[in-house]
Amino acid sequence: MDNPQRETGQKREDRVSKDPGMGIPWADVSKALGAQLISFQETLDPIHGAACSSVCIDSRQVVPGALFVALVGTVQDGHRYVGAAFAAGAKAAMVARSRIEDPALEIVQRAQEAQGVLLVVEDTLGGLQQAAAYYLAQFPRLLRIGITGSSGKTTTKEIAAAIIGRERSVVMNQGNLNSETGLPLSVFKVRPHHQVGIFEMGMNRPGEIGELAQVLKPHIALITNIGSAHIGILGSKQAIAQEKKRIFSAFSGNERALIPEDDPHRDFLAAGIKGTVCFYGPQVFRELADLHDRGLEGIDLRWEDMPVHCPLSGKHNIRNLLAALAIAQEVPVSSQAIRGGLESVQALFGRSEILRGPVTVIRDCYNASPESMQEAIGFCDNLDWQGRRIYVIGSMLELGSASLEAHAEIGRVLAASKADWICFVGSETRGAVAALEQALRRNGQGEAGRVGFYYTDSLTSLSQVLADQIQPGDLVLLKGSRACGLERLTPVVTGAYAVKVDERVAGGV
Repeated sequence: MDNPQRETGQKREDRVSKDPGMGIPWADVSKALGAQLISFQETLDPIHGAACSSVCIDSRQVVPGALFVALVGTVQDGHRYVGAAFAAGAKAAMVARSRIEDPALEIVQRAQEAQGVLLVVEDTLGGLQQAAAYYLAQFPRLLRIGITGSSGKTTTKEIAAAIIGRERSVVMNQGNLNSETGLPLSVFKVRPHHQVGIFEMGMNRPGEIGELAQVLKPHIALITNIGSAHIGILGSKQAIAQEKKRIFSAFSGNERALIPEDDPHRDFLAAGIKGTVCFYGPQVFRELADLHDRGLEGIDLRWEDMPVHCPLSGKHNIRNLLAALAIAQEVPVSSQAIRGGLESVQALFGRSEILRGPVTVIRDCYNASPESMQEAIGFCDNLDWQGRRIYVIGSMLELGSASLEAHAEIGRVLAASKADWICFVGSETRGAVAALEQALRRNGQGEAGRVGFYYTDSLTSLSQVLADQIQPGDLVLLKGSRACGLERLTPVVTGAYAVKVDERVAGGV
């Protein structure tokens, strides 16, 4: 979610004054949802009337005129914060019928005190999604684009938006707000001037992609790839492919499905689609030539005989670039927009960022799967690098029963890599450590061989070790799942050499 810090006073009013809001009357939303409408409004707000200005699920993010949706989570129940939402300026709250009569929550009383509105539904998550679908239907001219896949969704979205945004007014998810709640909330950002909406669609449970497809009903839907991310939730790559394929489930016949030409599941993904299936990739694009990965310097190519330099690095970003090109062609946009967009895009936080300095850091720690882990290691191995290579490897999460073997395979990959020193952090990486040790012994290297390694379950311990070991000229890879928090090592890695210099100066050396 966005920063939950509450804005106060004038700042909230400024936001509302700059954005005319959604302008959808409560009565219309209620009717579309089949909700019970309970209104305590005595007079119409002169700014917002009987319409909502925005939608939120966090009472700390409420702005005047907002609709607050009280979601029920595993830890928090949003119904406990209905009063806080009204106090912050919300004019309506969507609540569950099962909660409205709970005397401890005082929902009706709080709404009455605020002269607010209650939209009573059976399930607030379903109500949020239905409201988003209804809202989106008010913009029939908006070209709706959906993106899903095991990896690359956010970067593909950002590249596509950079290209298309040069000629069209674009709205998209902020960050990775792509979940069962994130996508609907992103949809409410659409305004009448927008021409193209680009939305990524993620999943944390079976059936979620199908639900999101019913909200978005994309005209163009793209799958980036089918990998092992979330295999612990779905059980197999085939099940992952089946779930991702549901992005096409809202097609009626005129839509276009974009599928990578080289994905092993391409034929399964393409089968039975109610729409036009298009494969994308380097073999399909006749306009594409001289595609070249230049390592840390980015990607070079020619598009319709125009030289183009994209600052993103790595083969995985080549795939993301190709996916964005497939979307851009379907919109369509000009070759000049493609060139300008590709040359302007920058790496997002934690996604193959390259931080240059006395120590060069590749910060790729927003997520990790077996495929992306091997790609990151291979990318660093293939660089023309004169200094040491230090790979900091965090746990790969959400792999379920496949976790042990997946980490063991990474250990074997690292044993054959060009790493000079490897740091493992997280209990799941013990399997990688064991496999690495076994492979080194088998190769006759052992612990005293070419590569050294260190294991810990503590970022604090790892920080201390890295601060002692980092030298100028080192290349450091930070790669692990988001929950590992490897980005917190950045100040240590980038500042370690400076700290040592300061210590030497202080000691009179």
